[in-house]
This record gives sequence, structure tokens and C-alpha cells, in this order.
Amino acid sequence: MKNLIFALALIISGNVLAADSQYQLGVNGLACPFCVYGLEKQLSKLPGVKQIETDVKQGEVRLLVKEGVVLTEPLAREAVKKSGFSLRSFKKLNAGE
Repeated sequence: MKNLIFALALIISGNVLAADSQYQLGVNGLACPFCVYGLEKQLSKLPGVKQIETDVKQGEVRLLVKEGVVLTEPLAREAVKKSGFSLRSFKKLNAGE
């Protein structure tokens, strides 16, 4: 019984500690909702992307990526380029940023 409780505690704590990754992309050229649509359409094709938030005024995009998936700058750059824009910056965010 103690072993079962311990195993369940490990499983639960593992799920709580596991976290998705966040990335912030600086994108040059965003000007309107149509720009955002095209960009988000390409970014959503990247492996593991769960959520996309775009700030047109700042020219920034935040991506939430599934746990265990690593987004690389070349992949992000290619997706941004396919949508007709250029990648200005690429940063992996720490939890809570």
C-alpha cells in the first residue's frame, strides 16, 4: 500500500513539475490582422506549438510549445520567412516570464 501511494505521489508531482516551453519572437513588418493571420498560420505548423499570442504594435509573438519539444531559431526563422516577414529576435523564456 505504501508503495502504491508513493508511486502515485511521484506521478502526480511529475505532472505538476512538467511544464510547456515559451518562446518570444520579434518579427519585423507586422502591421495588421491579416499579417497576424498569415504569420500565425505558418507558426502553428511548427511541431508542438500549442498557443500563439501576437502583439502587432510591439511586433512580438509568444509561442507556447508542448513539454519536451524544442523550438530552434532556424525553424522559427523559416516559418516567419514563409509568412513574408523577417525574424528580428528569438528568445526562450523562463517559467513565469
